[in-house]
Amino acid sequence: MCSHIYEHICVNMDGKFVAYYRVSTAKQGQSGLGLEAQKAAVESYLNGGKWNLVGEFVEVESGKRKNRPQLNAALALCKKQKATLIIAKLDRLARNLHFISGLMESRIEFLAVDNPTANRLTVQILAAVAEEEARAISSRTKAALASAKARGVVLGKHGAKLGKANHEQAVKTAHNLEATIEALKSEGITAVREVATALNARGIATPQGKQWHSTSVHRLLKRLDNAT
Repeated sequence: MCSHIYEHICVNMDGKFVAYYRVSTAKQGQSGLGLEAQKAAVESYLNGGKWNLVGEFVEVESGKRKNRPQLNAALALCKKQKATLIIAKLDRLARNLHFISGLMESRIEFLAVDNPTANRLTVQILAAVAEEEARAISSRTKAALASAKARGVVLGKHGAKLGKANHEQAVKTAHNLEATIEALKSEGITAVREVATALNARGIATPQGKQWHSTSVHRLLKRLDNAT
């Protein structure tokens, strides 16, 4: 018998699966960018088992939104077929604690390729941490804008263009470093501090031309996740 802690390790690999893929933008959905990587991850994980992929659903939606018609359809099929919901990454479901809790209450088995040992408790903890992080970022951004406005800084088109340019440069850097990050992961280097040390050792600078730290690496990894 599988214990509660290892319930997801013991998912029957000879059973039925329903795959759910999510991309954040319509452009990603049309181009297949990110979608292909998710499909490849799922297919690679299931490879070798006598499994039956009874359905695949693709959602083009922000991770913060609760309304997910494709996910609802995937869950309905899971119930009908008594299948396991399989996803490439945990963040493909949501970054919202209440949404994750609702999924847990549905009692549908699920499996995340990037974290196959995750159980109901760990998933809720991860969702809570992600939700709090998003709330903290939003609060810091609002506080920074209020402070800048109080100092007389004009928050107009120039600031918007500068912010857009910085964002585009950061996204470009993330794209250029994707292969390097994957290579580091294959070497077992996954912790943000270890990644920062490895990038600095290779003489790779941040978009601002500075050394990498845990915070900048965390942002880099989040951009790569959002791109997939």
